[in-house]
Amino acid sequence: MLSDIEIARKAKPKPITEVAGALGIKEEHLIPYGKYMAKTEAMGGKKGKLILVTAINPTAAGEGKTTVSIGLADAMKRLGKNVCLALREPSLGPVFGVKGGAAGGGYAQITPMENINLHFTGDMHAITSANNLLASMIDNHIYFGNALRIKKVTWRRCLDLNDRALRNIVDGLGWGSTREDGFDITAASEIMAVLCLASDLNDLKKRLGDIVIGEDYDGRLVTAREIKAEEAMTILLADAIKPNLVQTLEGTPAFVHGGPFANIAHGCNSIRATRTALSYADYAVTEAGFGADLGAEKFLDIKCRTAGFNPCAAVIVATVRALKCAGGKKKEELSERDDKALEKGLPNLIKHIENMKNVYGLNVVVAVNRFFSDSEEEIKIVERACEKLGVKAVCCECFARGGAGGEELARAVLELADKEHGKLKFAYELNGGIREKITAVATKIYGASGVKFLPAAEKRITEYETKAAGLPVCIAKTQYSLSDNPALVGRPENFTVTVRDLYYRAGAGFVVALAGDIFLMPGLPKQPNAEKMTIDENGIIDGLF
Repeated sequence: MLSDIEIARKAKPKPITEVAGALGIKEEHLIPYGKYMAKTEAMGGKKGKLILVTAINPTAAGEGKTTVSIGLADAMKRLGKNVCLALREPSLGPVFGVKGGAAGGGYAQITPMENINLHFTGDMHAITSANNLLASMIDNHIYFGNALRIKKVTWRRCLDLNDRALRNIVDGLGWGSTREDGFDITAASEIMAVLCLASDLNDLKKRLGDIVIGEDYDGRLVTAREIKAEEAMTILLADAIKPNLVQTLEGTPAFVHGGPFANIAHGCNSIRATRTALSYADYAVTEAGFGADLGAEKFLDIKCRTAGFNPCAAVIVATVRALKCAGGKKKEELSERDDKALEKGLPNLIKHIENMKNVYGLNVVVAVNRFFSDSEEEIKIVERACEKLGVKAVCCECFARGGAGGEELARAVLELADKEHGKLKFAYELNGGIREKITAVATKIYGASGVKFLPAAEKRITEYETKAAGLPVCIAKTQYSLSDNPALVGRPENFTVTVRDLYYRAGAGFVVALAGDIFLMPGLPKQPNAEKMTIDENGIIDGLF
C-alpha cells in the first residue's frame, strides 16, 4: 500500500475558493494562503448539528481518532449530507517527536498535509510570539524600576517544540533579576487556550488582559493588562484568531484551528472554528484529543459550557489492537489472536461508553477502526460487549478506503444525530469549590476512589478559591490511563489521583490541576521522528508521518 505522503501527493485537491464556495463562503471573505489554504472570519446562517469524535485511552498501538473523524465526514458527504470538519492544528512537538504528523492517515487525510503539519498559516508562531512578548515586557517592566512592585513572576515562556532541557532554567543573568524559570510547549500555553476559547477579537483582548503574570509584594495578583501588553498581543493574534479552511482528500471542507493538547491543556479546536463550521454545514464533525477521560471531558465541561454547544452524538473510536494492548498484550504481539487479552482490555472502552451516556447524557456509537490483522470474531467480541450497553459498534476502514470505508458508521451516526436528544449534562456544577470539581472528575470520569492534594496544591486552593469561583477545572494527567499512573492500563480500580499543584488561568477562564508526573513541556523520545525525516534537492520531504 502507498504511504500516507504518497497518497497525499497523488491527490488532486480543489482550489480553496471552490471548497469555500460549496459551503457558501464568498471569495471576498477568504484570506488565501496559497492555492489550497485560506483563513475566513465570515459566518453563515445555518445552525448545524455537532458530532463529537473521541476514543479509548491511547496505547502504543494507536487508535486513529483523527483518521476516523476525517473518514466519517467524507462518508457523510458521500451519503449526500452537507458536512464539514472542525479539527485542531498539529504541533511541531509531536511532529518531530514521538508521533509524527497529525493530519489523518491513509485515504482519510486533510490536505495539504505537509503544510498543515509544519508552519501552516503561522498560528502556532503567532501564539508563541504573543506569549513571549508578554514575558519580555514583564522583565522590561522590572528592569526599569518595577513600578508594580512585582515580587514573583509566574508567567513562563513557550516554544512549539519538545525540549525537556527547558522545563527548568535560570534566566536574567547579568542584569540583576536572576530567577528560576522555565518554558512550556506552545500547545499548553494559556495564550493557546485564550485563542481557542475567545468568541471574537474583543473577547480575545479582554482575556489576554486578564492573564495573571505574577504577584506583588502584598500577594496581589498582577495581570497582563497592568503590564499594558494586551493590545500588542492582540495585534500579533489578529490574523491567528481567524479559522483556517482546508479540505480532505475527498474535498470535504475542514476548519483546522487551534491546537491545545488534551493531556496538559483543554484539547479542543477553537470555538470560532466550530461555530463557523456549524454556521455553514448541516453537520459538523469535531474531535477532542486523546481518550474521552481527557479530551471529551474538557470538550464537554469547558468548551461546550463556554460556547453553549450541545452535541447530538458522540463517536468513541477503539481498535482491537489497542484493546488487546490495554489488556496487557505487548505491541509486537498485537497481530496475534488473543481473545483473553481483548476481553481484559474491553472494560476501558466500557468505562468511556458509560461516561458519555450516563454522566453527560449523550447518544453514543462505537467506531471499531479496523486493522488488516483483526479477525471477524475479534470484531464481534467488541460488538457484543457494546450491545450489552445498548450501544451499536460499527466496523470502519477509513484508513484503507477513505469515506467508502466509513459509510456504515456514517449511517449509524446520522441515525443518532437525527434523534431527539436532551440537554447536555456536566460532570460537576460550577458553583462548587475547586476541590469538589476535581474530585468529581476523578471519581465520576476516571473511576478513582478519591483525590490526594499535596501541600502545594492545598496552598493554591486556598489562594484561588475565591478568585476562581465559578470556573471549570482543567486536569493535566497522563493520557495512557484512566488514572494518573500510565502503568495502570485498562480500567483500574481502587486508585487515588494525586494533585501536586494548581495554576489559575484567569484569561482562559479555568483552573489547571497537575496530576501525577505530567509536564507542561514534553521531551523527545529516544529516537525522535525528526531522525527519520529527509528532504531532497527538490524540496521533497519524506518521513513526516
